[in-house]
Formats: sequence, C-alpha cells, structure tokens
Amino acid sequence: MARQLRERAEQHTETHLTLRDLRHVCWDPVPGAVVYVCENPRVVEAAADAGMDAGLVCTSGNATTVVHTLLTALVEGGTRLYVRGDFDWAGVAMVERLLTRYPAQPWRMSAADYEQQVERARDRRTPLQPLEGRPQTASWDPELAPSMNSFGMAVHEESALDLLVQDLRQRP
Repeated sequence: MARQLRERAEQHTETHLTLRDLRHVCWDPVPGAVVYVCENPRVVEAAADAGMDAGLVCTSGNATTVVHTLLTALVEGGTRLYVRGDFDWAGVAMVERLLTRYPAQPWRMSAADYEQQVERARDRRTPLQPLEGRPQTASWDPELAPSMNSFGMAVHEESALDLLVQDLRQRP
C-alpha cells in the first residue's frame, strides 16, 4: 500500500483511502512533516491539477473514522497539522473539533482571512450564500464569529482555491 501511495503522489493523483487501506499501511514517520487538512475535495483536485506534492488530507465534511485514524497516525509520527474548513458555522465547528482533538494550527481561518475572502468573492462576483445556523465560537480567533455575524455571508473553500494552492507551494 505504501508503494501505491508514493506512486500516486508522484503522479499528483489524489487517493481515496478506506479504513481497510489504512490498516495495511506501514507507517514510516517523518517527524516535523507538515500536512494540510481541508474540508472540500475541490481543494485536493486543485492541488493535484497544480502539481503540488504537499501533504493534504480532505475530510469531505465532518471528519470520519477513516480521517481520524489517518490524522492520529500522522500526529503520532510527529507530523504538524494545519486545518481549515468553510467559513460557515458548520465549518467553524468542524475546525474547532479538529483543533481540540489534535495539536494543530488553523490554516487561513482568521477573521482577517474571512473578510479578505468575502471581499475577493464580491470583487469576482462570486455568489455568496447567507450565513445560516447557530453561531459557533472560534477558540483560535475570538474576532472570527463577530466578523462572520457582521458580514452575514458564508464563504466556501472553493472561492479561495488560488490562495490555498499558493500556501501549498510555499509550505513550511
């Protein structure tokens, strides 16, 4: 399985893993490695299209057992995680859960990032959806929830693909 994963990574091809797959991986930890975690599969596709070789895990919404198994193995091997989600209440709650469970850092999830992405979406005439649901606090940035309430708009990861791919190019 590890060989197959390496080959797919060299080809810049995303891989969908199952719990069964993870049970067959022989982990060779790389302490200090960096892996980015996103919510939307479109981020992974954009990274692959751009030929990125950065470590990127997609939760496809809320993290499942497979995602938690993978992230736990990575963290136990010394990998540093950077996590993000959509700028909607569900995305903020998802990031909060990941930051609570893992020693991770938020990735472009500050109030300033949110405001920048709202303005970019407006400049590009990208349709924005109204922010719905129950407001969530963001322990990593106390200004995020008030900013989101003020603008009242949800911003999905797809509207920031160029910024996210740029981050993957310039990763630490």
